[in-house]
Amino acid sequence: MDIFVTLVHGLNLAAIYGLMAIGISLLWSSIGMINMAHGATFAVSGYAAWFTASLMKPILLAAFGKGFFGTAAMAGITLSTGAAMGALFGALIYALAFLPIHDKPNFPVRSLIVTLAINLATVQLLLWYFGPKQKNLPKIFGTGKLDLGPLSARYDQIGAIAATVVILGLVLLWLKVSRKGLEIRAMMQNPEGAVLSGISVRWTALPVTMLTGALAGLAAVLLSQTIFVSPTSGTMPLIKGLTIALLGGLGSVPGAVAGAVIIGFLEAIVGALPFLGQRYVLFATFVFIITVLIIRPRGIGGLLDEARK
Repeated sequence: MDIFVTLVHGLNLAAIYGLMAIGISLLWSSIGMINMAHGATFAVSGYAAWFTASLMKPILLAAFGKGFFGTAAMAGITLSTGAAMGALFGALIYALAFLPIHDKPNFPVRSLIVTLAINLATVQLLLWYFGPKQKNLPKIFGTGKLDLGPLSARYDQIGAIAATVVILGLVLLWLKVSRKGLEIRAMMQNPEGAVLSGISVRWTALPVTMLTGALAGLAAVLLSQTIFVSPTSGTMPLIKGLTIALLGGLGSVPGAVAGAVIIGFLEAIVGALPFLGQRYVLFATFVFIITVLIIRPRGIGGLLDEARK
């Protein structure tokens, strides 16, 4: 096992899983909804990015060629399309799974069922329209690898890690300094008190669902640098994002980040061990998560149970 290769691989996995897990935690902590359509958002955003990239590729080649500027332009368009489509799909989830039922009894359970139905319907629509054939996105970070002494990393891994750090930094900054971010943080800390202070749940939920959808869309583009886009490509990221959010503690953004780092490195290490390998990665991940939740049911950094009551 090459420890440096494992280190880079673990950081790459942690970066992508973190985008999914943080979105799920943000939704739960602010509006009390578990979004089972996060996987559908991932898949739809991946297809939108693929379609736009295929459409723009000849135009960008004619304008910039295959050099640095052409690659940078393609990266900007692909990432922007993934984020925009994710945000639009998040708004659709808001309209279908939040707005009609947010003031009804048992909203968390109702919204979970509705978003699961949206996820299943979306996957079937994608299968009907695109078929099961997989699509590949362009290498927006170029091809090749960077060697720094014993440390070696592919461009797509470096790009995914750097992009995730920038994206999460901007999200946390927006939550900290903007008025809407302040309202979202108030909903996360004390929903009832926020409502009594005049914060509208309806209008706070819309930017949250769009923001988390955009994060899922960006995760789709970044993960699709190493895998292919397909109608069911969002299933595993949804499972990983949800389990990491549970590991970190639903509602805890720092916990989701910590959980993503732990699971990313755990998968990289288990996959690199010769007597285990990739076939035991999922098994080892769930054994670890179950063990942690038995010892600490609220997760690594979960909110107190009373915070959602």
